[in-house]
Amino acid sequence: MKKNTLFIAIAAGLLLSSCASKKELVGCREENKSLTTSLQTTKEDLAAKNARIAALEEQQKGMQQALKAAEAKYAKLQESLDKSLTNASQNNVSIEKLVDQINESNQYIRHLVEVKSKSDSLNMVLTNNLTRSLSKEELKEVDVQVLKGVVYISLADNMLYESGTYTINSRASETLSKIAKIIKDYKDYDVLIEGNTDNVPISRPNIRNNWDLSCLRASSVVQELQTKYGVDPKRLTAGGRGEYNPLQGNDTELGKQRNRRTQIIITPKLDEFMELIGEAPETED
Repeated sequence: MKKNTLFIAIAAGLLLSSCASKKELVGCREENKSLTTSLQTTKEDLAAKNARIAALEEQQKGMQQALKAAEAKYAKLQESLDKSLTNASQNNVSIEKLVDQINESNQYIRHLVEVKSKSDSLNMVLTNNLTRSLSKEELKEVDVQVLKGVVYISLADNMLYESGTYTINSRASETLSKIAKIIKDYKDYDVLIEGNTDNVPISRPNIRNNWDLSCLRASSVVQELQTKYGVDPKRLTAGGRGEYNPLQGNDTELGKQRNRRTQIIITPKLDEFMELIGEAPETED
């Protein structure tokens, strides 16, 4: 009886123990399943986070590259700006210099205009004085005019020289005396005597051709002005142009007659005139 009771008790204990183990096993399995699911979720979450980290790192790398590119571009822009500012400064200096040069040129031009105006006025006075001193008969054979700032007195050869020679005739004395007076009154002027001929060939003792004739005639007038009328020879120059500076064509007798002439050219002294136009105009402070 006692054995049966003990056996029953043991069996009941084993049975209870077996039931408890099954419940624990089921619980363990469920817990394991839950843990497995949680682990998988955690792995997936970790993988997602790793991917996110990688993406962020890649994005950061791209941003760093973009930043470097922007910094390089900024450096180039800064360099260009610095160069532009430097060039602008240099251009401003160049423009200022150019403006100064233009102003100086304008002053010099005004100075030249004043000099020319003064010279033109003196030439007109000289011309008027000479013209008023000549008689009507003399004016028929003497042409006085101002061309390009120079006074030209053109005299017909038949009133100055013996025909075919370079000897001054008696008719020329009164006219040359009046011209000499004007020349002596205007001491700041030089005088060029220029002989001209037609194209008719000439050959006489001491006269080989028209070159010789034109030069000898000019020399005769120069020496007449010097020796007879007291004109300073330092102011006088004699020259001949032969037949090569005609006023008219040599195909007519009238043209040839017009081309046989001697010109007395009165000009400001070249050295003094150059000094005058070379003077720097006064500048305002």
